Amino acid sequence: MKFDLHVHSEYSKDSKSSHDAILESARKKGLDGFAICDHDTVEGGLACEKRALELGFELTVIPGVEVTCSKGHILVLGVKQNIKPFLSPEETITRARKLGGTVIIPHPFKRSSHGIGSFEGLDIDAVEVFNSRCLFNNANRKAAIEAKRLGIPGVAGSDSHIPEMVGQAYTEIDAPENTITAVLAAIREGKVAPAGKNTPKSIILKQMSGSARRKIKRKLFRKT
Repeated sequence: MKFDLHVHSEYSKDSKSSHDAILESARKKGLDGFAICDHDTVEGGLACEKRALELGFELTVIPGVEVTCSKGHILVLGVKQNIKPFLSPEETITRARKLGGTVIIPHPFKRSSHGIGSFEGLDIDAVEVFNSRCLFNNANRKAAIEAKRLGIPGVAGSDSHIPEMVGQAYTEIDAPENTITAVLAAIREGKVAPAGKNTPKSIILKQMSGSARRKIKRKLFRKT
């Protein structure tokens, strides 16, 4: 099965992707499902899971969150409660485990996306070794080499902030059935393989420009 394990929706401040648009794009790309990992909130994933059922889409939506920890970002899949941001990586993961979460380190060596750097010694299930939003593949290659050295499964995600890029990168998952429980178990068991293509650089630069403009607007509004 094909799952994009790193998708942002309009519940993230740096994305305007509606759930309907994400679901439609995922269906067109031939995905079996995806994980919504909005920044520091599970609300987007829970709402998208509900919306998929309402629309009758045969897609499995995994609720998740991209937690901001003291050293960078951590993906937690399969949770329904928020995790307090800005804790240490270790404490963030401990809280994720208490909630039954599956833990993935996204883009660890991509500094512009708050990669945490070294993940050696952390209690994690997988590492994102292919992130399609990397302008250059050095960060992806370094993540893949380090994950292999440590014997940690490698996965892929689009890190999509616009609907068109959903499924640009995805993870091939060997699970007995297309359910959240089975898919997350397969990830933890290492029955995964990264796949996909890089997002075109023109789109990445466009997204970065839009994100920068939104940040400037928020700062100006706070001052007025």
